[in-house]
Amino acid sequence: MPPALVVLLLALLLGIQPITTDLYLPALPALTEGFGAPMSQAQLTLSALLLAFGLSQLVLGPLSDRFGRRPVLLGGLAAYVLAAVGSVFAPSMALLIVSRTLQGAAMGAAVMAARAIVRDLYLPAEGARVMSRALTGLGVIACLCAPVGGLVSDAFGWRMALLVTAIFGAVTLALVALRFEETLPRPNPDALRPAVLARTWAMVLRQPTFLAFTALTTAAYGVLFTFLAASSFTFIQVLDLTKTQYGLVMLWSSLAYIAGTFLCRRWLARHGVRGSVARGAALTLAGGTLMGVLALAGIHTVAAIVAPLTLVMLAHGIHQPCGQTGAVGPFPQAAGAASALNGFVMMLAAFGIGGWLGARMDGTVLPLALGMWFWSTCIAVLAWTAVQKYGEPRAPAAAG
Repeated sequence: MPPALVVLLLALLLGIQPITTDLYLPALPALTEGFGAPMSQAQLTLSALLLAFGLSQLVLGPLSDRFGRRPVLLGGLAAYVLAAVGSVFAPSMALLIVSRTLQGAAMGAAVMAARAIVRDLYLPAEGARVMSRALTGLGVIACLCAPVGGLVSDAFGWRMALLVTAIFGAVTLALVALRFEETLPRPNPDALRPAVLARTWAMVLRQPTFLAFTALTTAAYGVLFTFLAASSFTFIQVLDLTKTQYGLVMLWSSLAYIAGTFLCRRWLARHGVRGSVARGAALTLAGGTLMGVLALAGIHTVAAIVAPLTLVMLAHGIHQPCGQTGAVGPFPQAAGAASALNGFVMMLAAFGIGGWLGARMDGTVLPLALGMWFWSTCIAVLAWTAVQKYGEPRAPAAAG
């Protein structure tokens, strides 16, 4: 496949996650009011989706190592479209949660396969640069999600915002069906045997490089998910922004993320993976600390959140491409399994964060600000210790 096509496919496959999680955020308060449901149930439409997303990868990763990336992608994207359509017509909050959970499970095929495809085609250092280009595309998609979601939900209602996710899934499915060529060079016929799978997972979990980068990506996703899960309520209900104004905040954060992916490529050429991550961590800690201190000082304004958020999102564009490629880098023959475990740990953390936020949203900016400060501190500690020590393995691990 031409390199430009690979980057486009990766951007769409990775972009399905913000499409699924970000696009309906402006409609979340209206959705909650429409069903007369408590905030905790509204949070469950996001946190249950992400838990299913993480769990499904534990199955889909080994499946892709056994049968290839293409069949898993085709089946997963088809299921995603059907589940998305089901969420549009859900007659109750309970059935909406079920549909969104199924949508999250199917979404696992796209994101897991994208990370594995990068390892199929590239060595880790080059893979980080390619991933950063794909994540620039993801950033462009994320830029559009909240504004489009706000406009569609205002004009047509929250159900139509969910319909947009089905349309995006269908377009991605068509491109994969028509243009994607299998990237797995040698499928492993034993990948699904319980004993082999157990050995593979044990091998992955014993690899210090995997553990260091998985911890980093989990903390990085923790800070992002805290923002995503709490932002619509904080900006719309606490700070009295309109849906359109909230969409502009999300647009700004996505632009900062895109800038971070460009900065990532520049720093990778100059400082390598470990140096880039260390410098990104300084930005993260500065932004998270500033946000937390301002909130504790009683400065509860849009600017007091958005200015520090800019630094955090700029650094996020560095941590994710380096962390995701670093986690699967040692496993050229088990990239699907390694990608699945990495994704599962990230989503397990997101599920816990969603439950915590659902119980602690108190009508102030504090849950969002303090949660982001906590995860920013975790990122800095991991980037300056574990990643520096284990960020470049001496030799690739064998496939098990």
